[in-house]
Amino acid sequence: MSLSTMGIAPTLRPTTGPIPTAEPRIEIAGPVRERYEEILTAEALAFLTELHVRFAGRRHDRLAARMRRRFEIGNGHDPQFRSDTAHIRDDADWRVAGAGPGLEDRRVEITGPTDPKMTINALNSGAKVWLADQEDATSPTWRNVIEGQLSLFDAIRGQLTHTSAEGKQYAVTATETPTIVMRPRGWHLVEEHLRFTDRHGRTMAASGSLVDYGLYFFHNAQALIDAGRGPYFYLPKIESAEEAGLWDDVFTFSEEYIGIPHGTIRATVLIETLPAAFEMEEILFELRDHVAGLNAGRWDYIFSMIKNYRGRGARFVLPDRSQVTMTVPFMRAYTELLVQTCHKRGAFAIGGMSAFIPNRRDPEVTAQAFEKVAADKKREAGDGFDGTWVAHPDLIPVARAEFDAVLGERPNQVDRLRPDVQVSADQLIDCHIGSPITADGVRGNVSVAIRYIEAWLRGLGAVAIDNLMEDAATAEISRSQVWQWIHQDRRTADGTAITREYIEGLIDEVLGEAPRHDGDRFDDAADVFRSVALEEDFPAFLTIPAYTRFLVESA
Repeated sequence: MSLSTMGIAPTLRPTTGPIPTAEPRIEIAGPVRERYEEILTAEALAFLTELHVRFAGRRHDRLAARMRRRFEIGNGHDPQFRSDTAHIRDDADWRVAGAGPGLEDRRVEITGPTDPKMTINALNSGAKVWLADQEDATSPTWRNVIEGQLSLFDAIRGQLTHTSAEGKQYAVTATETPTIVMRPRGWHLVEEHLRFTDRHGRTMAASGSLVDYGLYFFHNAQALIDAGRGPYFYLPKIESAEEAGLWDDVFTFSEEYIGIPHGTIRATVLIETLPAAFEMEEILFELRDHVAGLNAGRWDYIFSMIKNYRGRGARFVLPDRSQVTMTVPFMRAYTELLVQTCHKRGAFAIGGMSAFIPNRRDPEVTAQAFEKVAADKKREAGDGFDGTWVAHPDLIPVARAEFDAVLGERPNQVDRLRPDVQVSADQLIDCHIGSPITADGVRGNVSVAIRYIEAWLRGLGAVAIDNLMEDAATAEISRSQVWQWIHQDRRTADGTAITREYIEGLIDEVLGEAPRHDGDRFDDAADVFRSVALEEDFPAFLTIPAYTRFLVESA
């Protein structure tokens, strides 16, 4: 597997003569549209340049370490709790910074992309927190990256309005709006529309993480502080304590750069990769001056399990996605360990998002969604989580009721320790579920993945499909299961062999049933799906090749 497949930007080196000394810089390589200059100011680009000068090389090293770790697991070396950091886990005295202003009560958080309409809806939703998502719920088109920043810029200053194509007016009317926690892209993603040239004259795509984080922080940190909140972030796809330490250094430098007190930034880390589950205390320790809590990112966690164990035999083959619930062994172990770890260190434990969403045109679907979400949130609140996610405003009262029943007037239950929890390394990789792979499950994966990718190519990152909210993480589960089932010679419950030919037939069926229209991207989506589910190589993320091939614009 190459570094480019891993999302490590290729470095362009001079081919002859001595290595020149250049002035580091970030340059705009994408179109500059209306108001983009308000975000891409000379001062903001200078800040991004400083972030890259200091941290781009370490990002490269961390991504290379990820690849080595995944290679080791694939070759039979199961992850273990680290012996070299046992002293951190054994030291009972240290605690994390915890909640910043506006983060004391997080019982219901709404998630969603940062386009103007979704921003306004989130701020009017009544949730305690809004996860302003520039990651899995956002297709990283150049428009979405910069115009999402504009939405946040305007919202923080109370000047955001929106008029839909149909003429409907949107405005923020809530007297109390959620605390914004912004999620930048993960370390593995790049931003091709901004190019970084280092001191040696080498030019490469900018880091998507540093771009999203840096633009938001630079423009909004002081305004958020002045409003009684702060610059808060969700950190996705973390795989190690060292990656967390890299973020901590980014935060410390940023606070010094604009002159705010150390520890003003607060981060919540998504534990959504298998390696991170073995380093939760170490991740909290590395970020201890800046961390508020951990989140159980369930969908990416399932994807990470499949990705790491895709070639390790029948023991690690999962059944239909619908059967991989929060109560199966490896998911139960990881969430219980997360709550125990967080509360031991004074951190918040935030639950994940149930994919079920209501349909205002179908009362039966809505009733089923309410029932399933209520059961999910009741379990989380009972397990000790301090809050949870929803993807639709109508689900906020449902989730809140379950947490109110446990919390009462308390803002959280961080003081609830879980000494009863004892989780072993073997439990964290216990994939025994006992359910079959069904023909409907295989077809569902093909259908969901292609329909989601088609929408993603058109710039949509959060998509309602068959009454479930799908994002990049659920598409990753769908395509990675198909890859694993093929390579592990699985059969469906009715005896049908899951082969490339079988999947090609399902692709044809899905394309034949697709609602074609001018500008649809179904053929491109099918090509992307084939490349990430049917080829011999397994790309670490489907979004990396799809972004490079389809979403990069010329200036």
